[in-house]
Amino acid sequence: MSLTTILIVYLIIINISAFIIFGIDKRRAVKKRWRIAESTLFLLALIGGSIGAEAGMYIFHHKTRHLHFVIGIPLIFIFQVVIAFFIWKTLICP
Repeated sequence: MSLTTILIVYLIIINISAFIIFGIDKRRAVKKRWRIAESTLFLLALIGGSIGAEAGMYIFHHKTRHLHFVIGIPLIFIFQVVIAFFIWKTLICP
């Protein structure tokens, strides 16, 4: 398997995971049960799950009133895109 294939599979898995975790946390919030730490939700976005986290936020209507999520998750995504662009331009297509 190529590195590109491995990266794509990783990103699919981490984004699906982030989406599901946001849904689980929303369900726990509604049932007033033990919650997933906000730091864990941000960590999932930071390690590549920003698209899944953003989708989970708005599909499950979860953390959309928290400004640090509404601004933070999209900023993480933008940062990841910029980093990916520079890696692509310097290492893959110089």
